[in-house]
Amino acid sequence: MSSAPTPATPASPVSRSADGGVAARVIEHIDHDRVVELVRQVCRIPSILGDEGTLAKYLADLMTQSQFEGVELQPVLPDRPNANGHLDFGPGRTVVLTGHLDTKPVSIGWEKSGPWSGDLIDGAVYGHGVMDMKAALVCQIVAMEAVRASGVPLSGRLAFSGVADHMGDQKGAIAYFDTHPADLAVLGELSDNEIFLGHRGRYYFDIHVQGKSAHTCHKPLAINANLLAAHAIIELDASALRPQLEAWVTDLFGPETFMSPGRVYGGLPPGGPSMIPDECVIRVDCRPQPGVSLETVREEIDRCLARTLAREPRFKAEVVLADVKPGYLARPEDEVVDIMRRSVRSVRGGAEPALEVAGWLGDTASFGAQVPTVIFGPGGEPVYCPDEHLSVADIVEATQVYATYAALALAPGESV
Repeated sequence: MSSAPTPATPASPVSRSADGGVAARVIEHIDHDRVVELVRQVCRIPSILGDEGTLAKYLADLMTQSQFEGVELQPVLPDRPNANGHLDFGPGRTVVLTGHLDTKPVSIGWEKSGPWSGDLIDGAVYGHGVMDMKAALVCQIVAMEAVRASGVPLSGRLAFSGVADHMGDQKGAIAYFDTHPADLAVLGELSDNEIFLGHRGRYYFDIHVQGKSAHTCHKPLAINANLLAAHAIIELDASALRPQLEAWVTDLFGPETFMSPGRVYGGLPPGGPSMIPDECVIRVDCRPQPGVSLETVREEIDRCLARTLAREPRFKAEVVLADVKPGYLARPEDEVVDIMRRSVRSVRGGAEPALEVAGWLGDTASFGAQVPTVIFGPGGEPVYCPDEHLSVADIVEATQVYATYAALALAPGESV
């Protein structure tokens, strides 16, 4: 994650004053005790990738009890739906608050609390996935309740979607945005309550290294694919690709497209027969900045493999593109970003927020090209560690920002 800010143009005193008035009206209708208690509740619901159904149902029931419209458990994968709902304020555009339901597996080493406890200790809620991103989901729903209760004149639809399969193939986000048109979106990924313009992408390439098998007793007749792969791993790990990008993109993300031979599948399992392997697969994990093409990365891989062949003439391999998730980047001048800057300024009493980016992959990889989106959410690095927790202050501030954003984005006279 880069913390390099992008210069921003301050809002005029008139617009700042108006924004502050809207913020004050919606913020006073946020029930702080309710949002904290609900965050504690969702922390008690396991939703590890593949097991999102219970959390989806909980959020759908919550929206139903709060008299949201169009509440549904949208089918995505078996027993792994999205939880959707919305509030209508008459004709106008649609603004979506969204985030993912699934988490990674539980880390070992919890001591101060338990991963499913939802304990409130010293002003912080403890729970596995509270930062990524169970708290944000609750903050978004409670923010929508506050916007409705405030009575601020609005036009359009304010929608919510808690999506499944983010850490899989992002099928939940794809399913939602393919069937629910939207004009603007806020993704609640953890950004430490700062404004993130986007994130790097992810390209997976599998390098199938080919050797020649033989019984271990006939080693001179074999070409060990694992040995050949080792030479390739050295060259791939030494890669330092620095593609040509716009200067502001480089300033945000840094100059290098990170590339790592992260997984290796080769040899034979323990207890198997004696044999020198003839194949080894290297999964190359590439994290390109937005704007770096597949072709550019593939050319760098080919250069690394050419250097491998120079050091080991027996090297032979086939390269297969295994997965593509593009990066995402909004521009500082985009309306979706401007509204978020105005919202954060209003909540924080006028302080100008920095604009940053992330190294991780968001669901905007799958829907950002369809819907202008800005990223804002409570919680920051490190995440998925023992005793993961999030302060009540950050939970409340995120709710305030979401509510202000929704009100400003749907206020009459905003751009459509």
